[in-house]
Amino acid sequence: MELQLSTPALLFSAITLLMLAFTNRFLAIANLIRGLHKNYMDAPDQELIVEQIHNLLLWRSWSFWEK
Repeated sequence: MELQLSTPALLFSAITLLMLAFTNRFLAIANLIRGLHKNYMDAPDQELIVEQIHNLLLWRSWSFWEK
């Protein structure tokens, strides 16, 4: 396999975009968790918040990070 001069430039940009995508994904999940925690602390008896937390835990169990 022969590497041309442009190959590292293409790989570097692709790796950077993948890292950016995963960073944005986990920042969004962290923001969601913080919001749910704040809402739960304000009103722990609200059933909708408890269901959303349960759904988030179910999503985590289906995540490919667990396997």
